[in-house]
Parts: sequence; structure tokens; C-alpha cells
Amino acid sequence: MKTPKDLGYTFPPEWHRHAATWLSYPHNEASWPGKIATIFPFYHSFIKEISRGERVNINVTGETMGRHVREDLEKIGVDLARISLYNHPTNDAWCRDHGPAFLITELPDLEPAKVIVNWEYNAWGNKYPHDLDNRIPERVASLLDLPVFSPGIVMEGGSVDFNGAGTVLTTTACLLHENRNPALNQGQIEQALRDFYGVEQVLWLGEGIEGDDTNGHIDDMTRFVSPDTVITMVEPDRQDANHAPLRDNLKALKKMRLLNGKALNIVEIPMPDPVFYDGQRLPASYANFYICNAGLLVPTFRCPKDQLAIDLLSRCFPDRPVIGIDSVEIIWGLGSWHCLSQQEPESPLS
Repeated sequence: MKTPKDLGYTFPPEWHRHAATWLSYPHNEASWPGKIATIFPFYHSFIKEISRGERVNINVTGETMGRHVREDLEKIGVDLARISLYNHPTNDAWCRDHGPAFLITELPDLEPAKVIVNWEYNAWGNKYPHDLDNRIPERVASLLDLPVFSPGIVMEGGSVDFNGAGTVLTTTACLLHENRNPALNQGQIEQALRDFYGVEQVLWLGEGIEGDDTNGHIDDMTRFVSPDTVITMVEPDRQDANHAPLRDNLKALKKMRLLNGKALNIVEIPMPDPVFYDGQRLPASYANFYICNAGLLVPTFRCPKDQLAIDLLSRCFPDRPVIGIDSVEIIWGLGSWHCLSQQEPESPLS
């Protein structure tokens, strides 16, 4: 069987122009115990900002939810012509991890110009129910009438980040964890990344941040902001649990070389002040931003470091507005704006 890479497809960087953003509307109270009602004003603001520059496609559990979503979005001035709701039942809201992976091609003779890779999703090692979530890529592919490649391998969108020039960045803590693909070794995982994301190079970091229940997703630590530049989170406080793993990741980044042999440009961003709820440390990180057509949407945490993070990211994206969205409530679900969203790229041939 030919792979997407064999055929000429690749996963574009997040800053590639989007055709749409896919979301799965939050409804699982177990993900925000005692607080789910508090997240919606901020979640709706997130939708509103995205919708300024692209269509927003939302998976809902049925007509009743769909009606409430439309009403709530209309109240805050969202243009409903840019919103599409689809009756795709889900277990939870984390579309970055259970949503489809869209690959595109620049080859003019290759049809179609866009395909979907349907990775297996097991809720970060069978931690939570996921039967409905695991069907979302196939449902979206059927809706859009796109071909599907199914590697039969567990992979989450938050565990990988791309520079659009042949390189993917990931972590050993997540991809090599025994609760994902215990029958596969590192070499086999790397080959799957090459074959089904269309990349040439896999760069590995180590451990993730405190409070992250995904076993260390890259999108809470280090992100590409251009083909040769990453932002990476750092924790100056030596007593903080995040200091050592983020220090080690920074050291590893400095040793890495891209396909062209050049070192990475590295922008260090200090972690926000620790966020706790009910005695639990939450995975608050500015790295969990989402790049959409209308701007860069950054989680903020009501602390003085918020503005520094926005300023540093603004320098990385001088042609794109950088907008902070309060994430103190949403992070109780152990994820933020990048975890909640999945981009559908525009075809270069469209």
C-alpha cells in the first residue's frame, strides 16, 4: 500500500492558510468537574476570534446542543454564516487529538489535493472513554468526501509539531510510552511519522510539563513559529517541578540541526505563574497557542508574565495579530486553545 508520503502528500505547518478550523463542542462535565459552565464565555470568544478569518466547523452531539450553540454565539456577535455544526457525537472536546489530520499536496496532477489520515485515538493511554472520539476522522472524511489513510497506530495531534520544511518535533515521553504503541520501537514510530505525515526528519525532546495528563505533549512545551525557529517554554525557578525538564529540553534544542544542517533559532518564553485548582497543579503554558488566519490566539493566566509572552510571540509573528484569551477556567480541563482545535488547511491548488 502506498503511503501519503509516497503519493506526495504532507502535513503543512499551522501557519499555512486554513480552509477551516474544526472543534468538538465541550459537554463532558467530568473534564471540568464543578466548573464546566464557567468555560463557555471564553470558549465562545475563541470561536469568535477564529471566525473572523475562516469557517469554524463544530462537532455537536445533537440538535439541542446545536440550537444552544447558535444562540450563544449569536448573542456575542458571531457571524453565523461562518459557523457550521455537524451532528458528530463525541466523548470530549479535545479535537487536536481526536480530530482528523489533513494532508495536502502541491502536485498539480494529484487528485484530490487533500486527504485525511485517521490515526487511532485511545485517550492518552485508555485514561478516559474515547469510542466516539475515535470515529471523528472517518466522519469528517465522509462528510468532505476525502480519501482516508488508516495507519492503525495511536497518535495525537498535540504530540507533534511541524515546520513545513520536512521536520516534525515530538517527545519520547509521549510517543514511546507503553500505553500508546507498545509493540512498536522508536524506529518504527519514526517511519510511521515519515510515511503518514510526509516528513523527512523527526526531532525528539524528552519530558513534558507538570499537570499534563497526556504524558508530555509537545504543544505545551515547544512549537515551531517558522521553518527554522521555535519558541520553547522555560522555568527560571529552580524549585519548580518544570525547571529541570524544560532546561533539559532547551539543551537538546540547542544541539539539534535541521535538514539543511543549520541550528534552530530558539526564542525562550518563561512559564506563567503556577495555576492550581483544588490542590492540583494544572498544565498552564503559553505554548498552547493556536495559529488561525485571523491571528495567534494565546492562553493567558491572569499573571504579569502574560504580557511578556504576548510581546515575544508578536515578534515571532509580526504580520499577525497576537490575541490573549483568558484560560484560567479552561485549563481546569488540562488543556487550552491548541488542544481544543484542529486546522483544516487550504489546498495550495484551490
